[in-house]
Amino acid sequence: MTYTDIFARLWKDYTTQNPDTKKVYDLFIAEGETIINDHIAFRTFNHSSINVDALAKVFLKNGYEFKGDYRFEQKKLLAKHFEHNTDPHAPRVFISELLVEEFSELLRNIVAEWISKIPKYLLSSDELIFAGNISCIPSFEVYEKLRQESEYAGWLYVNGFCANHFTVSVNGLKKYDSVQKVNAFLKSNGFLMNDAGGEIQGTPEELLEQSSIKAGIIKVQFKEGRFDIPGCYYEFAKRYPDTDGKLYSGFIAKSADKIFESTNFYQK
Repeated sequence: MTYTDIFARLWKDYTTQNPDTKKVYDLFIAEGETIINDHIAFRTFNHSSINVDALAKVFLKNGYEFKGDYRFEQKKLLAKHFEHNTDPHAPRVFISELLVEEFSELLRNIVAEWISKIPKYLLSSDELIFAGNISCIPSFEVYEKLRQESEYAGWLYVNGFCANHFTVSVNGLKKYDSVQKVNAFLKSNGFLMNDAGGEIQGTPEELLEQSSIKAGIIKVQFKEGRFDIPGCYYEFAKRYPDTDGKLYSGFIAKSADKIFESTNFYQK
């Protein structure tokens, strides 16, 4: 399994499980645009068997290397990003983890039980990043309790291991060559933008601008029945050159902090 195989499989799962993401992709293709993937992101808990470093192994085996780390104080997260060491066109990989010990005993116990039910063979397998929620049929009551402390924890409890989002490189677009144009185009086609802290995160001076649609609502089978909750989302990023003329390749924690809220619970 090469890194191109990995991304192709993740993309298939992502668009199949989250139809709104494919609709966005198709809209841009219909406009004659070529989609370049800026980065792909994953979420996990900071347990040694499934933390950032555990999920990164499959990418490190396939030519990726560590490039930067980030701390999100308010959301109690750590993250790292990775880039391919020979292919400059390969998507960046961004993996975050929830600092479980900084939450209540209730949340810690729920997470510990969730992790304990992951089949042991998956923990050392390249298949983990594709596994989804392989722990249990989730409880909507538990999901609601987790959300009260951390929307991130609630989302991960239900969705498990998958691509949380793909990201369109605005630098690769022609007609929609600014984040402002992208947002206007998406809103004109009925998509809701994540407006936490504003529809655009970052500035040209910070060398990175980002926006995202709100995660599409998907039907999930819970123990108590089927409920509508947010799934995965699509992000858009425009990078700017530094003083040496090289495009900025990292991430900005204060911007990403708001992008995380694209999966916060909402009702249409």
